[in-house]
Amino acid sequence: MKSKTLEWKTPNLETPRLLLRPWREDDAEALYQYARDLDVGPAAGWPPHMSVENSREILRGVLSEPVTWAVVPKEIGLPVGSLSVMADGVSGRKLPENEAEIGYWIGKPYWGRGLIPEAVRRAQRYAFEELGMARLWCGYFDGNEKSKRVQEKCGFVYHHTVENVECPLIGETRTEHFTTITREEWAARLHGTDRFGRS
Repeated sequence: MKSKTLEWKTPNLETPRLLLRPWREDDAEALYQYARDLDVGPAAGWPPHMSVENSREILRGVLSEPVTWAVVPKEIGLPVGSLSVMADGVSGRKLPENEAEIGYWIGKPYWGRGLIPEAVRRAQRYAFEELGMARLWCGYFDGNEKSKRVQEKCGFVYHHTVENVECPLIGETRTEHFTTITREEWAARLHGTDRFGRS
């Protein structure tokens, strides 16, 4: 069965402060600058990049997947993070046809500026309006309070916890918390009402 993810495209999207665009091979140096940080990758379950060439390999593989954006602040014009919409088990879990998972990270110098919530909200809109998703998932490892706050800001609500989640890239087992938002919940937030239509 053909993966629906392969049929998806990675369009250029825009927010007030950001450009979301496909990664390019000439982004390798910018990627390495942030992805080599010990506080970035391991928190998301992947090891720090070891060299520009290592980053280039990741660009050719993982970051070339459909609906994977470079997060580019307009003020600098270079990628400082990444954002993906994943389906068909790309996220490690088999999801129904009309559901997907959002994943993200951003370089440490840009923590606390609200850039990732801004990017995630734009990705939600694309996933619900253009890809026709009925539900989006997100997750964070136990202790990653920054990622938890991003999800709360974007309307994701706690759904369940899974213990002993294998993180093969870093050789660890962790506890992961999953959150979710439906298209109806997202639309209600967009229009300033709760899930029951109340303002």
